[in-house]
Amino acid sequence: MSNKNKPVSSLHPRNKHQGGYNLQHLRSALPNLESFVFVNDYGKETIDFSDPKAVFELNKALLLDTYKLKYWDIAKNSLCPAIPGRADYIHYLADLLAEAHQGSIPTGSQVHILDIGAGSSLVYPLIGAQEYEWNFTASEIDRTSLHYAEVNINKNPWLKKKIQLRFQNDKNNILEGVIYEKDQFDAVMCNPPFFKSREDNWNSSTKKFNNLNKNKNIPTVQNFGGHANELWCNGGEKAFITQLIYDSLKYKDQLNWISSLVADKDHLKPLLAVLEYHKAADIRIIQTKQGQKLSRILAWKWK
Repeated sequence: MSNKNKPVSSLHPRNKHQGGYNLQHLRSALPNLESFVFVNDYGKETIDFSDPKAVFELNKALLLDTYKLKYWDIAKNSLCPAIPGRADYIHYLADLLAEAHQGSIPTGSQVHILDIGAGSSLVYPLIGAQEYEWNFTASEIDRTSLHYAEVNINKNPWLKKKIQLRFQNDKNNILEGVIYEKDQFDAVMCNPPFFKSREDNWNSSTKKFNNLNKNKNIPTVQNFGGHANELWCNGGEKAFITQLIYDSLKYKDQLNWISSLVADKDHLKPLLAVLEYHKAADIRIIQTKQGQKLSRILAWKWK
């Protein structure tokens, strides 16, 4: 097992969001952002990161400006991704794929990536298609999210040949029904539901909101939103990734790297135990960082 779980100081070197947000530039890409920008006590322009509307407009501006989209929207109350951190996952995945190509990142339509639970935002396929011209298959269990994802593709016509959507009609399965007989994927990626229940999610959201907003009289809101299937599942993150491990073992002949974000470092040890017990051929832990937020990518392959 190669363990890259060492401290990182910034975003991936190829990440285009180094150095923070240029709000003046982003306002030119999305004028709607203007009404959410203010000057803080240190004389710097910023937004209220406890305000979900401000967070949405900021990340929309990043997508339109950096990844050349003409249109982007998400389903009401769905998860609004933090674009810099999501881009990091794409770039680290590219590094893994480069290992089999003498260090050169494979690009173009010959590279096929499966994104599990793509949501209405389609954030990983959008970034991966633009940065490396990869082809994506994006699965989703929520039909509303799938509809918004389809609209995002249709209003950016160049994406029609890059992203294929698939509906997962069985919430008890992750890969079965999504991977077809002739499919071969160079990598699987996933941002799993983290919480064990609605209550678990709400307790965490309240703590986070209070840290961001000093006015305790304002009702708690989740600044990044999220539908139930995006935020929690029985057993939470650890249970979901454990199932992904077992499901991927069934499809080992069709998959190269399988990966998932792991938000809680305490989940790594039991997940590694499952992978090692079933003799995964290679296991990687890659630490990522956006601001003060640390996360990990757990990646493995069976052959």
